[in-house]
Amino acid sequence: MTDLLPLLQEFYRDKLSAVLRHIDGARSVSDYDANNTYQYIINREETQLSWVAQAILELSGEVPTAPAASPDVAKDARSVIEHDARDAQAFIDRWRSRVETMANARHRKMLNVILGEALEQKRFFDQALAGRHDLLGRRTEDVGALVGKVLPTRWVE
Repeated sequence: MTDLLPLLQEFYRDKLSAVLRHIDGARSVSDYDANNTYQYIINREETQLSWVAQAILELSGEVPTAPAASPDVAKDARSVIEHDARDAQAFIDRWRSRVETMANARHRKMLNVILGEALEQKRFFDQALAGRHDLLGRRTEDVGALVGKVLPTRWVE
């Protein structure tokens, strides 16, 4: 049990870094379908962070704060998505074996769910790179092509 809290805190920090990267990256991905997918991913990751934070608090630990800002990466959409696809796979590779050896079944299952969703995120990124537009579902036949792009900021004055 003594190793559980530091592991959960490390996992939380790693996942929080990914969420912050996705929030930043979504500003560069203006394609409607890809941006909607980023919004979906960010929403799921925020939920996942709340699960891990609650587990940390239940163990009387402190929830880690946001890491220092990471260096700017390329801002063109393709580079952002390519980076996020690689990053999702690296996250899975970093954590899969560590999670599988956890003694606490409840927390192991929670982290496995998060790893499964990270694998789904990688699939979304790969599909976006392949030019797919049905990332979150298919449109009905009578809907024409979408026109326009998503703005990088929510409010424009």
